[in-house]
Amino acid sequence: MTEQRISNEVALRIALAARALPEVSIGDLIEALQSNLGDDLTEEFLSKITVTQLKTAFGNTYDLDGEEDGEDARSQDIAAFKEAVRILWGGASEEDRLPAIESHEEGEMPHSLRIAVASNNAEQLDGHFGSCLRYLIYQLSAEELRLIDIRSALEADLSDDKNGFRVNLIRDCHVLYIVSIGGPAAAKVIKAGIYPMKLEQGGSARSILTDLQQVILTSPPPWLAKVLGVAAGDRVKNYRAEEGAVKDKIAETV
Repeated sequence: MTEQRISNEVALRIALAARALPEVSIGDLIEALQSNLGDDLTEEFLSKITVTQLKTAFGNTYDLDGEEDGEDARSQDIAAFKEAVRILWGGASEEDRLPAIESHEEGEMPHSLRIAVASNNAEQLDGHFGSCLRYLIYQLSAEELRLIDIRSALEADLSDDKNGFRVNLIRDCHVLYIVSIGGPAAAKVIKAGIYPMKLEQGGSARSILTDLQQVILTSPPPWLAKVLGVAAGDRVKNYRAEEGAVKDKIAETV
């Protein structure tokens, strides 16, 4: 299988197309595309795929031409392939469009955090650690918030250690926001020195991170102040309530 780096846009199209095909995983779709149509997974490549090619790539996974499952099942399969091809061509809905990345150079934002947000749609915190489509990467200080990268998790489905692959994707981050995470995965995240923060209700990533900025401005817990590089003598003392809340968040994940 190719070691080609898949772009964020191609990863998005493939992930959404896989969702349109019943019982087809992201890995199944990538394997079908590469094994039967070629390794060059680019936007140009995807834009030239036809329904017939995609159906042929899956062989007998779908009985589109047979009659064993009846006309209704055959029509449903054809509709699924048409929808998948539309998505591969770039026809994803507006809510699936990726937000714009903001410029950032290392060292530009002193006393800042790097934060990963598990996301499936636009600029939302709405992803499970082990199944989200991507991680939104933010650089955050008390005064500023920038979306500096978007990292596709598509290739995690092709890895023997899916959780390990995902941890390596965000290893440079200090904090991870997710709506849910399993115990073994949480242990790997914590071992990598990343603080998992579980918010089951999810929501707008920017709104959630704006709330974190307020914590930084008012009473950051000691671990957060240490990451920010605030000298011990300058740290706000009234942090115990916030420290307890953070520990509760982390405890929920393990």
